[in-house]
Amino acid sequence: MQHQSQPMPDPDSDDTNVAVRVDRISKIFQGNEDEVRALDEVSVSIRRNEFFTLLGPSGCGKTTLLRVIAGFEPPTMGALYLGGRDISRLPPNQRPVNTVFQNYALFPHMSVANNIAFGLEMLGKSKGEIQTTVYDMLKLVQMEHLKARRTSEISGGQQQRVALARALAPQPEVLLLDEPLSALDLKLRRDMQIELKRLQHETGITFIFVTHDQEEALTMSDRIAVMSAGKILQVGTPREIYERPAERFVANFIGESNFLDAALSGGAVRLKAGGPAFAATPPKGVADGEVSILVRPEHGRVRMGAATEGELPATISNVVYSGEATTVHLRLATGETFKAKMSNTPAEDGGSMVQGAEAALSIAPGAVTVLKD
Repeated sequence: MQHQSQPMPDPDSDDTNVAVRVDRISKIFQGNEDEVRALDEVSVSIRRNEFFTLLGPSGCGKTTLLRVIAGFEPPTMGALYLGGRDISRLPPNQRPVNTVFQNYALFPHMSVANNIAFGLEMLGKSKGEIQTTVYDMLKLVQMEHLKARRTSEISGGQQQRVALARALAPQPEVLLLDEPLSALDLKLRRDMQIELKRLQHETGITFIFVTHDQEEALTMSDRIAVMSAGKILQVGTPREIYERPAERFVANFIGESNFLDAALSGGAVRLKAGGPAFAATPPKGVADGEVSILVRPEHGRVRMGAATEGELPATISNVVYSGEATTVHLRLATGETFKAKMSNTPAEDGGSMVQGAEAALSIAPGAVTVLKD
């Protein structure tokens, strides 16, 4: 007797696994002549102990959604649940949520330790509990040696750690982070990305992070919500968002992209520029016919000379060396452009490419994604 396999349960369907559930929330700001819909019936479930990132360009609604979760902005419509409890109308000080702002909002005249202790004092914690918690937080952010230093006398990266320690000290259920790395230089920002993920893992607190920086989102997140014009377009792991974007906007916003015209027929696509047929699974709602496809630059390989079977004829229009990689800009027979990124290793020959020369482009099997425009 054969047993039918049961469908896997949806981890977001059970509130015991969900830290924050946003249910069809809209936020409308009234202007002098018209209204601005900053959030347009947004729904998403954010799991417990998850590093969840809201990613999108300026004005997409990500910070407004964070402020609604924090309680700084009341929703115009919809509901917000924390741990299954409706908190839509609770004021910020009654929500088990803390926020780390872009400017950190530290007290410059107070020591590192006193900044961390401040919120605990406002909550009426005992002196012994405050001392223990401050010590634990200093250890967590590796700043025990600077506990007596004023925050005006430490670096930007150290100030960011103090802001994190102060926000984590009351042990909130959810920590909201509003682009806290944007003021740091590139190297320090990358170091702090790793540090933030370590802190989230060690504390087990749900982090909701807002950024417009795709690298930050891909580096730190368990899942990402890509937003545009007040809507969430796609939610998924960094790998899902990058390798299987749901639509053209997501593909264009995350990483570098090549968009090419193709014809879809029976689960296979053929590029108008030539080359072999590629197996592809179109997104729901995309029928056979003319389609747009995505190929990431690292999935293209270029060699000098005429194209043979399985390759696309091209002309090299530019070659850009960037240290770890060389990007070869191509013009295809259709006039379309293609960027191929090749690692600068002994196995690659990006340095031999000559501008204006005839070249052949090959695309890796499985690298073609059919897009919903």
